[in-house]
Amino acid sequence: MGLFTAALTAAAPAVAVAPGAALAAGPVVTRLPIPIAAGADVVAAGDREFISGGYGTSQIAVADAAGAVVATIDGLPGPTDLALSNDRRTLFAALPAANAVAAFDTGTLTESARYDTGADGGCPAHLALAGRYLWFGYGCQAGAGDIGHIDLRRQPARVTLGLAGDTFFYYAPLVTSALRNPSVLLAGETGTSPSEIHSFTVAGGRLTEVSSTRDLGSNLGDLALDPAGATAFVANGAPYYFPSVPAGDLTAPGLNYEAQPYPLAVEVSRDGGRLVGGINGSYEPDVYFYTIGNPAALSTYEVGQGYRVLDGALAWAPNGRKVYAVTSDVYYQPTTNAQLHVIPAPAG
Repeated sequence: MGLFTAALTAAAPAVAVAPGAALAAGPVVTRLPIPIAAGADVVAAGDREFISGGYGTSQIAVADAAGAVVATIDGLPGPTDLALSNDRRTLFAALPAANAVAAFDTGTLTESARYDTGADGGCPAHLALAGRYLWFGYGCQAGAGDIGHIDLRRQPARVTLGLAGDTFFYYAPLVTSALRNPSVLLAGETGTSPSEIHSFTVAGGRLTEVSSTRDLGSNLGDLALDPAGATAFVANGAPYYFPSVPAGDLTAPGLNYEAQPYPLAVEVSRDGGRLVGGINGSYEPDVYFYTIGNPAALSTYEVGQGYRVLDGALAWAPNGRKVYAVTSDVYYQPTTNAQLHVIPAPAG
């Protein structure tokens, strides 16, 4: 059971804005008081953001809308991917080290439920909420990746495993869903070259694969869907842009959003009008904003030398005015030198 405790701001890095792109007040950078490692994530509930520590850590940090850390949820076995209920009152956290997914009240920060995925559903690492189902990618061992879900409308909630069917995943797959279309699920293979991405339809809690591709790049860092579930967006380490393709046919031509080496995070705004992407840039800006349909960046943001955006660690504020990014000075091992960036978003 997670416990919470009530709870550092640096100079703002550089923001470059394209002509005509309106930008709000400047960015804020907060040093996070918890260790951050691979697998860390961030989600935004409006008045609060939640930042998981990742593999080998034990906390989730809670920040206010301005980025100030106000509390932590403690005593968790390696929290990784996060998801919010549609009303943003419940936070879900993957706990792969415990073969479980935990649920928290976003107001009180108390743990309201813990769903055991069992040894057969071990190491649930990635989450996606779609309607009544909380989907998760799981698998502790190489060659054992699969997809399961938790039926949240059942009392008690029911865990179902082995839903990838004949689709093979070497590792626990990334999963992502569409805000307004629970009948679409996207899943991707991490740690492979080329990366493999699959699109499924959802009916009656079951998955039917409709498309797959290995032609969008390698070293998958993140996936996203537009709110309608019509378009898939991909962040691969290579090529050095963010591909977008029809979710129903991942092999069809799409639009490539221009970036630099090496893409690792991508997120669509709740209104479906803008895209944000993150890269691991040595000398280039790290965060890129776009208007959907225009491959040229509206604006860019530099997180600072010696830091990188973590894989998948970008989140839009629900009102679309800000983006939250988690950065770190190292990747594989927990570090206490990590930051939360509150970045004003261009209007587009």
